[in-house]
Amino acid sequence: QVQLVESGGRLVQAGASLRLSCAASGRAFSSYAMGWFRQAPGKEREFVAALSWSGGSVYYADSVKGRFTISRDNAKNTVYLQMYSLKPEDTAVYYCAGRISRQPVGARLGSRGDEYHYWGQGTQVTVSS
Repeated sequence: QVQLVESGGRLVQAGASLRLSCAASGRAFSSYAMGWFRQAPGKEREFVAALSWSGGSVYYADSVKGRFTISRDNAKNTVYLQMYSLKPEDTAVYYCAGRISRQPVGARLGSRGDEYHYWGQGTQVTVSS
């Protein structure tokens, strides 16, 4: 069992940078593939980024590619989402999620919410124009 707690969300202006953190408790975090998802008001949850258990494989939604970076520190049981050049359309509640997997991530693996077993409570990111 893994518990996930996100932090770092806040109100920022367009063009700003922000780093979200997701701290995991429980055993075997290093065996978990991790992902970030987001949900804007009135919209469905959407995939943002995924990272394999080793950190050697990453995958991003087209909307954030080149602006966001997902990473992990297994020694700290933490996964990060570094966000640059934020836009108002990035405004959403951001959730981290985990699943037991030692496979690489990509378009066919790790980008669907139903693949993940564990979810955090979310952190709000608001980008003003």
